[in-house]
Amino acid sequence: MSYVDGFVIPVPKSKIAAYKKMAKLGAKIWREYGALDYYECVGDDLNIQGVTSFEKFAKLKSDETVIFAWIVYKSKAHRNQVNKKLMQDPRMQSCQEMPFSPKRMTVGGFKVLVKG
Repeated sequence: MSYVDGFVIPVPKSKIAAYKKMAKLGAKIWREYGALDYYECVGDDLNIQGVTSFEKFAKLKSDETVIFAWIVYKSKAHRNQVNKKLMQDPRMQSCQEMPFSPKRMTVGGFKVLVKG
């Protein structure tokens, strides 16, 4: 089964364009190194009644939205190989100025349980 890195990232609404530019570069590099799929999604309908909203979960400020992203790999070992190469790529160093606070980002690796 596949392996997925998942991300929840609070981003100021005023910095979505800068985030998109960074994400497009990320998508290109991750795919070059073998990621099977790459998604970056911006929050649209975040306050669903009856469940913990993304707004509350991510502790969003009034001027923020959330990015929900995931990258798909063949396996955890494949993910580790891709990310090792990625971190050595000089293009990744150009992303020093992040349009969000990395300390507020949530990330984790996930084993695929069900694929429909």
